[in-house]
Amino acid sequence: MTLPASAVPLPAFGFDNSYARDLPGFYVDWQAAEAPAPRLLRLNHALAAELGLDPAALEPVAAGVFSGNLLPTGAHPLAQVYAGHQFGGFSPQLGDGRALLLGEVIDRNGARRDIQLKGSGRTPFSRSGDGKAAIGPVLREYLIGEAMHALGVPTTRALAAVTTGQSILRDTGPLPGAVLTRVAASHIRVGTFQYFAARGEVAKLRQLADYSMARHYPALEQGDYLGFFRAVAGAQARLVAQWMGLGFIHGVMNTDNVAISGETIDYGPCAFMEAYAPGTVFSSIDSGGRYAYANQPLLLGWNMARFAEALLPLLDADEDRAVALATEALGDLMPAYESAWLAVMRAKLGLAGEDAGDAALAQGLLAAMDGQAADWTLTFRRLATAVGGDAGLLRPLFADATALDDWLPRWRARLAPGAGQAMNAVNPACIPRNHRVEEALAAAQHGDMGPFETLLSVLATPFTDQPGREGYALPAPAGFGRYRTFCGT
Repeated sequence: MTLPASAVPLPAFGFDNSYARDLPGFYVDWQAAEAPAPRLLRLNHALAAELGLDPAALEPVAAGVFSGNLLPTGAHPLAQVYAGHQFGGFSPQLGDGRALLLGEVIDRNGARRDIQLKGSGRTPFSRSGDGKAAIGPVLREYLIGEAMHALGVPTTRALAAVTTGQSILRDTGPLPGAVLTRVAASHIRVGTFQYFAARGEVAKLRQLADYSMARHYPALEQGDYLGFFRAVAGAQARLVAQWMGLGFIHGVMNTDNVAISGETIDYGPCAFMEAYAPGTVFSSIDSGGRYAYANQPLLLGWNMARFAEALLPLLDADEDRAVALATEALGDLMPAYESAWLAVMRAKLGLAGEDAGDAALAQGLLAAMDGQAADWTLTFRRLATAVGGDAGLLRPLFADATALDDWLPRWRARLAPGAGQAMNAVNPACIPRNHRVEEALAAAQHGDMGPFETLLSVLATPFTDQPGREGYALPAPAGFGRYRTFCGT
């Protein structure tokens, strides 16, 4: 059973749990399952310090705290309830089926942050699941989340990973159990709003909106629910534009995986595209390609439409008027996304200022890459070497560089002074290459954290060329085969 904090000297977290305090009825109080032999795999010292925690004091008790066995003073463990559209179908009740929100802290920058255990056992929302997590998905989320943070993408982050000393059963057989400690601006989702909207609980819907606005968009006036929708939609548009610029494929853009804060959340069957192909899908369960790379902007619009539907009772007492307001706001979403995407592409291409032909210029490069097996990350990184006219490092990435050669002069005519250096500051040399991630996870599963630590170190400085680690910037070898990722449940 969970031990009281007084049983061992635990460092102070300074919890201030506004979600538990202000939103009764939006969660269930719960406790983590006991981990029989927890062991710390990794503590994120830099993030701990950012949260105002003392890493040195935390390290000796981290296995107990971050497995859920030891409860720090002030923690209020709870499982949040939410609904969600999953692959287009609505599930009226989902919720934290294998996660517990320990509480909230105010970090050194004055920002409120959730600390959540993921993989800590069954909750009332687990349905048929065991509520546990295996070491592979835990370390995968740790790697990808920290990589996204280093790349400048809003994201949840990993504070710690521990093994539980318990084997859990999956389709592939027994696997070492593990728990991830995740930090987020909050874990409020589009699906959280859908849960109360679907039940016609307008008072609770309003309460949730007021809380979310005060926490995430405090500049909005109280009661400005249309402004709230626009703020969330704008944050999501900017986020997806960043994903697209990096070749990142979330893999499961269900509405329960869309955070109101605008952070990337729930790294399940996600991966980074290597050879550019708009239809790229990595998820083993996405047989129809719903969440393919090129579809992510479309799903942005679809998910925000579902969010608008949930907010209709707050937009206007007259349903027709509410629908008209939501429709007008939704009409602004794709132009906002296209503007955000073009800003990302202008930076990646090193363009000077803004020109009406920039979108066509960017699309021209994508057309030249399509079908040529051109690696997304390397193409943009090596563009910087072609600024002066020598495309010798760039052209070999293309099976047929004819279209590229036609495009390069038009691109050079739009370059800003010092474009090469500026491009290297936004086009990473290193991303979590799929074969490197799998190599690290396989080793960790057998007790060797060395490849994980090396990869994490590489990903911490993604825009820097790292002598001696050049192999981490290269795509998977030919024998790696077609890559498939799996949901962590």
